[in-house]
Amino acid sequence: HVAEFYNWDAVQNASADEQAAFLRRTAADVILHVLPRQDIARAAKRSHIPLRVGTTNRLFHWGACNRLIRLSRRKSSLHEAQLNLQLLRPLEAPTLFSHDEIAKLYGLTVLKPLRQDLAAMLAKDRFNLILHPTSGGSALEWGIRNFAALIEGLPRDRFALFITGSASDGKRLAELLQDPLLHDMTGKLTLEELISFIAAADGLLAASTGPLHLAAALGIHAIGLFSSRRPIHPGRWAPLGDKADYIEDGIRTPYQGNLQIAPQLVLQKLQGLCCQAPSK
Repeated sequence: HVAEFYNWDAVQNASADEQAAFLRRTAADVILHVLPRQDIARAAKRSHIPLRVGTTNRLFHWGACNRLIRLSRRKSSLHEAQLNLQLLRPLEAPTLFSHDEIAKLYGLTVLKPLRQDLAAMLAKDRFNLILHPTSGGSALEWGIRNFAALIEGLPRDRFALFITGSASDGKRLAELLQDPLLHDMTGKLTLEELISFIAAADGLLAASTGPLHLAAALGIHAIGLFSSRRPIHPGRWAPLGDKADYIEDGIRTPYQGNLQIAPQLVLQKLQGLCCQAPSK
């Protein structure tokens, strides 16, 4: 349902006037500050967007926005997606949706055709599983050692395995990627190509990262690995989709290190999916 995309990175170091002109070119009637940023909020005001919606939790919104929503994320039991939709209140639109209802609202269907060489890598007789071991610091990770143990246990006659991530992730995962039966996709896909590749696969396993939520929105089996600690627990951040699911570690006290989920538990989950879902 996204008609146009504007990349703020193009003007984040520009002057205030240039930033305002950038937003003015969108001809927007409304801006919802889902991720609060002071520079964007000020530019939206300077560009005279008529309706500017933000939360009361950011002091700079009080001067930059003309509609303020009282929203407490820290103590809320709602999912992050449900919380974000509260910003629709000034539009007199529905704001509270169930997880299942949200999963039907993505509209992520207009995809770049998958490159022929990438399509040829996908197995026709096995479950095509994408493993995304890193998070770029956005989530508590499961750890390379656990992914290695999982990979060792996955039967290759039933799974085709692909590792995704950035080029720098590939350096971190060098030891893992020595397995000749793995397809190393790190640093080899643009964002558009990654989205198309995820859509063509059967499943994806990751911590609470962007690729996990893309997989959920694209309708494939999206399995998230989560801590049970608030506020990073699945109640707040679980993937939402018809085939989305998660595994949590059950630990609610603070601890150091990676997610503490047994590889055998993840292996059993994936083997169950393989039996249910024929490859595309």
